[in-house]
Amino acid sequence: MKFRPCIDMHDGKVKQIVGETLSTDKQAVVENFVSSHQSVYYAEMFKKDQLVGGHVIMLGGGNEEEAIRALQAYPGGLQIGGGINAGNAQHYLAQGASHVIVTSYIFSNGQLNRDNLETIVAEVGKDRLVIDLSCKERDGKWYVVTNQWTQFSDFEVNEANIRMLEQFCDEFLIHAVDVEGKQSGIQQSLVKALAEWVTIPCTYAGGARSLADLELFHSLSGGKLDITIGSALDIYGGALPYEQVVAYCLAI
Repeated sequence: MKFRPCIDMHDGKVKQIVGETLSTDKQAVVENFVSSHQSVYYAEMFKKDQLVGGHVIMLGGGNEEEAIRALQAYPGGLQIGGGINAGNAQHYLAQGASHVIVTSYIFSNGQLNRDNLETIVAEVGKDRLVIDLSCKERDGKWYVVTNQWTQFSDFEVNEANIRMLEQFCDEFLIHAVDVEGKQSGIQQSLVKALAEWVTIPCTYAGGARSLADLELFHSLSGGKLDITIGSALDIYGGALPYEQVVAYCLAI
């Protein structure tokens, strides 16, 4: 189990927001935290602490320059997502990203777009691709949601589909949308299921708020999954000390 840090950007600033509120209506976005620091500050922090595989996420347009600054500050140490497609993926890899993260590009009209998936794999290679399966629960099952987490797809996150997608990517990033940004605790049933299903590196995101949550996560996943934490960390305005999280994950 590794701690994967994040740098989320919205309107060119490092922020932590409630993901479900992200929309074209800026007045509707719920901001948990807006940093006075630029992205490079966090990239250099994560580099100093030798945290590899963190995520730079561009939440909408206007974040490209700030994202590239973070990648260049920690070349090879960060992945990037948000608006990634076959046309721009190589650009971000050339700026220092270790991997590109895709969601909406490979899901369209509520379905998996196999042509786009195969196109981006051909462009960057399986070993540099992370598939983000942001999902919500419905009728006891998990489904990928797209279009800024507002639209349910017909793609169920289950063992068979995980196995199929593992053929195309190096890692998964899986957001539990129902709890993401809310500091309400991890989605336990999803964590347990993912630990049973995945055979490649997989990072879980959503709800972690304390060392007790980390301990529960480690127990439920058997140490098989990595975790990312945003709003709960003190570096992003929360109460959970970043240094304690780093130390805990290094010690187990």
